[in-house]
Amino acid sequence: MSVLNRLLQVPEEEITPEELYVSRRTFMRAAAALAVGTAASAALGQGAGDAVDELMGLGDTDERITDYEAITTYNNFYEFGYDKSDPSRLSGDFVTEPWSITVEGLAENTGTFPLEEIVSQFEIERRVYRFRCVEGWSMVIPYNGFMLRDLIELLVPKPEARFVSFEAVYRPEQMPGQRRNLLPWPYVEGLRLDEAMNPLTLLATGIYDKPLKNANGAPIRLVVPWKYGFKSIKSIVKIGFVAEQPPNTWNVYAPHEYGFYANVNPDVDHPRWSQATERRIGEFRRRPTLMFNGYGELVADMYEGMDLVRNF
Repeated sequence: MSVLNRLLQVPEEEITPEELYVSRRTFMRAAAALAVGTAASAALGQGAGDAVDELMGLGDTDERITDYEAITTYNNFYEFGYDKSDPSRLSGDFVTEPWSITVEGLAENTGTFPLEEIVSQFEIERRVYRFRCVEGWSMVIPYNGFMLRDLIELLVPKPEARFVSFEAVYRPEQMPGQRRNLLPWPYVEGLRLDEAMNPLTLLATGIYDKPLKNANGAPIRLVVPWKYGFKSIKSIVKIGFVAEQPPNTWNVYAPHEYGFYANVNPDVDHPRWSQATERRIGEFRRRPTLMFNGYGELVADMYEGMDLVRNF
């Protein structure tokens, strides 16, 4: 049993508000609908247990893992401030228990579910992923989490759902960066449904076999390793299934600089940062950036025929 699962085995009457017990029962009914969800996946051309399972484990790397200290003290989380050290310095008052996620939109199983009930449905696994920031720096991070596709199968998207939207928590009283107006809050993101169903896409609850720190997006965040880091939204409170492409915060703020797809692409520069090379935190020399952050074998098929310059 993982450390996270042990931590989550807290008597629910101690941490779950009464109104969420109803949602819990709803979620358990959703779990019973797993077989239906599997059928839905098949309808999407991504049947559970089919060839995509062959991708399991291929996202790992034997590259040197970035130090825990660097991962937890040097990152962007604008809700806490704009300096790289602000998330670790200013997130101490952020409260992550209890936590719930609201599921809405074009899915059979919607509602508000306690996070511990969601997490308890899945085996927490360790994935070591390269992380690439659009600013030109990178890390190698050992995440703990579960595949987003497994949750989607439980929620059973309707046939007309083509995208998955995400919304981060909005608590300006606990998140000082939200008291400034650089970005429109709350932070939102989105993926195409096939991107969300890719086995590489994780919902992370830990790093280095420890629960996520507030500075890194506690208690649950998205991890999409072939995309720039800003796509991996932190501290998620809402997941939606929609027919049209949902907004993403940086694209809304500066559409000429940040696209919806945000796939790592050394051939398409950001207006302020070359994407040809990157500085791996802990290393002196810059290294070439890999297309799709080195995960092309696992994801390139999803973009076959697309103009990746126009759809940056």
